[in-house]
Amino acid sequence: MTALTLDRPTAAATAGTILTAGAFASIAFDLFGQGLAPLLGFAKLAPVGLAQQTLQTIFGAVPKGLADILHLLTGLIAYPLGYVLIARPVAARLLPRLPWSAVAAAYGVGLWVFALYVMAHLVAGLPAFLGFTGITWVALWGHVLFALVAAFVVERRA
Repeated sequence: MTALTLDRPTAAATAGTILTAGAFASIAFDLFGQGLAPLLGFAKLAPVGLAQQTLQTIFGAVPKGLADILHLLTGLIAYPLGYVLIARPVAARLLPRLPWSAVAAAYGVGLWVFALYVMAHLVAGLPAFLGFTGITWVALWGHVLFALVAAFVVERRA
């Protein structure tokens, strides 16, 4: 590669970046939401419980462990892929000088809206944003943290 050309990453390199970003971001999310937040006196996140309720609403009876798999795959693949395929390109087109950290923070808020409004409320039938209780705000910070960590990995490997 010369200084004037940029090689496109291979599909394997992109997949590796997505999985690495998802792994680190999921660890940060769960560590914060299920460990640090309750340790500091805030609500404890229950993403697997939400996934379980969502699956039960859609499918009825759900095999044990399926909600854990859904939570894991969402964090490892779906959410980081959303940053790479949606947030980055939209931001690059509309606000090309916006720092990646601002794009990631906005994406994290979008993930929070998706999780607590679309999935929890519209799909699972729970109160919108879980009734704006303590868990709502821990989830907001958790999703923003997730997006920042995932974006950091993606941007460093880009």
